[in-house]
Amino acid sequence: MHRRRRTAFVLSAAIVAAAPLLTACGGEAHPGAAAVVGGQRITVAQLESRVNEVRSAQRAAIKDETQYEQAIAKTGSLTRDTLHTMVLDQVLDQAAKDAGVSVTRADTQQMRAELERQAGGAKALETAWLQQYGVAPRRLDDNLRTEIEARKLAAALGADMNTTDGKAAFWKAMSDASKKLNVDLNPRYGAWDVQKSNVDVKTPWLREVTPNGTQQTA
Repeated sequence: MHRRRRTAFVLSAAIVAAAPLLTACGGEAHPGAAAVVGGQRITVAQLESRVNEVRSAQRAAIKDETQYEQAIAKTGSLTRDTLHTMVLDQVLDQAAKDAGVSVTRADTQQMRAELERQAGGAKALETAWLQQYGVAPRRLDDNLRTEIEARKLAAALGADMNTTDGKAAFWKAMSDASKKLNVDLNPRYGAWDVQKSNVDVKTPWLREVTPNGTQQTA
């Protein structure tokens, strides 16, 4: 994906940098849990499984040992980043639910078809998402669903993400959802807040886009 293309993505790293904290009440004892979100555990085993999916996909995609080692080095915080993304996705789900937003399978299929056309095929899209965002091919549809959900939430809130008020409205909804879910992160994986996600988490729906929606892809 080396050419400029139109995207539908509504959020950016710049937006997140100005967002309010999504606070957690960390430090509670939940043996075997990487995080607890809405009373439901994300277990260490589930987290490790997700990380292993990415590592296995990287190993399969990169045959050169030196390049593989470089890819591993670039994703040294993969475990922590993956957990933060898993939590962030659930917060978004709650915010969308609160706003009456839903995403259909057809929505996801339509977006995937368009992105595959732009990327030059299904394999090219999967490779791009793996390299840029650490998304394993089997998780691509879930990832695109999250992207659509973020766009629909912004639309439902009437939040123009190119304006200060729009950004504030979106992140107010996310903050409220985070508080409702009472996010509790295992301290070994860091603290839970959006600004931390901005620094560390490579989440497609948080990536930087220009105001007119055009992005330079790598």
